Amino acid sequence: MPDVLLAHSYFLKYDAKQTQKMKPYPPLATLYIASHLRSNGYSVALFDAMLSEGEHEFASVLSEQQPRYVVLYEDNFNFLSKMCLTRMREAACTISAMAHAAGAVVIASGSDVSDHPELYFSHGVHYAVLGEGDHTVLELLRVLDRPTENEETCNAEIESIKGLAYPTPQGLHRTAKRPTEKNPNRFELPAWDLVDVGTYRAAWVQEHGYFSLNMVSTRGCPYHCNWCAKPIWGQHYAMRSPANVAEELVYLKRTLKPDHIWFADDIFGLRPQWVAEFGREVAQQDAAIPFMIQSRADLMTDEAVAGLQQAGCTEVWLGAESGSQKILDAMDKGIRIDQLYSARARLKAAGIRACFFIQFGYPGETWDDILQTIAMVRQNVPDNIGISVSYPLPGTRFHEMVKNQLGDKQNWIDSNDLEMLFKGSYQSPFYRKLHQLLHAELDAVLQQQISLDLPTLWDELHELERTCRNDEPTQLVKPYDIPVIPDLSKPWN
Repeated sequence: MPDVLLAHSYFLKYDAKQTQKMKPYPPLATLYIASHLRSNGYSVALFDAMLSEGEHEFASVLSEQQPRYVVLYEDNFNFLSKMCLTRMREAACTISAMAHAAGAVVIASGSDVSDHPELYFSHGVHYAVLGEGDHTVLELLRVLDRPTENEETCNAEIESIKGLAYPTPQGLHRTAKRPTEKNPNRFELPAWDLVDVGTYRAAWVQEHGYFSLNMVSTRGCPYHCNWCAKPIWGQHYAMRSPANVAEELVYLKRTLKPDHIWFADDIFGLRPQWVAEFGREVAQQDAAIPFMIQSRADLMTDEAVAGLQQAGCTEVWLGAESGSQKILDAMDKGIRIDQLYSARARLKAAGIRACFFIQFGYPGETWDDILQTIAMVRQNVPDNIGISVSYPLPGTRFHEMVKNQLGDKQNWIDSNDLEMLFKGSYQSPFYRKLHQLLHAELDAVLQQQISLDLPTLWDELHELERTCRNDEPTQLVKPYDIPVIPDLSKPWN
């Protein structure tokens, strides 16, 4: 019987898009808290929802383990958890209610919990952890474990723990804000022994022919993109040492033997000097495993790209967002269009795939701005793209701009929702068609195939541009002013 049953609520089967992609990763943040608790004397078990069939499996584990505490600890490193999808919130509430009914003390932590702790208390959660939770959870368990006959003393000790919220007769109570850990080297390696690695490996190999695992070198992001929610680390950014990260790569390479690594950092390698040193450490320790990162165009300097190449990086996802400098500036993105072009060129020269995140629908974006984005993608020919629409989450300046337009639905149901939750320039069907079109264009070029569907898709988008406008139409630039079918006899750009 463990002291703590850790769980999370991201069930892959409840997200049709991600189920189709079949790129599951273990709950990294949950594994970090598992190691932290175990190193401080707590016995821990794990319910991993990722490849589970549903909440009924949690009920079976709960009955078998009979823990004193259930800690619902979401994977704060996974963008899917950060999206605060309503289907996963429902699963979290179901799990919490089950744990409460079984007599466990229920503690919850994650982005959605930090934003909306009050939603969880009515479903059995006793304590909500706000922000980075590793130290908060440990301190709370120690207080709850300490025998005391004085309820007032116990309440005072809980009040002294930073980063908590809990219900009181007077309403929701929050303690002082928890500062983030400035030295993530202090955290033990994730508790990989709690994961059924074989099931993950089988899923990956069956679908893709290789096996990928996740890790992180940093926590947080220091940039100020005004649509980016940061309920866990705020504006803080903490880096592990290059040697420490390389040592973990060696450990994974020798024990779990992945074919590929996804660095789930919001921003990998803030300083080019760090990336260069990391490349040297990987080479010296024979730690190289092909890996993928997320970063920014302005960080792809010659020194950084050389370091990535030396370390074994095969793919970089860049937050391109838009081909319109006006929109990038409105987002407080802090990059220039020309930096996207130079980053793409440097990565291509180094043999590293360059992929772009694209975001449509930001307030003030016009048809002309959209065409500029399409032109930017065409001219750069990224190796892949991820397309979304602007998604207002609490705590962002963007959310403040549009909160009066939000209705009852304020979160997506799953990651393929793509619904405009506020009044943008166009309605949701327009952006969904734009998503389909731009993927079809890029796929045609990368696969070196003429797509006969493109003229039809452009006609459909052209019609939706007319029928899905929310405001007075901007001056229409016909889509055919940009070639509809690229000439595949020569480079697209």
